[in-house]
Amino acid sequence: MSAFDDQRTALPPSFLARCGPLTVHGRPVARLDAATLEALAARHELCEDLAQTLVPSARGLLHDLGLHEDDVLTRIFAGLADESAGLQPGEAGWITHRLAELLAWEVPSAC
Repeated sequence: MSAFDDQRTALPPSFLARCGPLTVHGRPVARLDAATLEALAARHELCEDLAQTLVPSARGLLHDLGLHEDDVLTRIFAGLADESAGLQPGEAGWITHRLAELLAWEVPSAC
């Protein structure tokens, strides 16, 4: 097994699915080359780190402000989905779902 195969198995299918069809220069990609895979792995790492970082903030919103879990996740999703967040399409949803998973909360339909 090559390093290329190792990286491919490290990317969760949920991340790949949320990021939509894979394209390079506007064309669909059937197979991932090493550069595309490396870029996806970097985006996944960023999104995973962000989800992990948001855990204490989400818990704080839940307890300090008395919000419901759905409201916390909906607010976080809205912030992540804003263009100024600098995320790529699909990443805000993936991060919100991953955050809910880390917190063992249900994901609201709005996310």
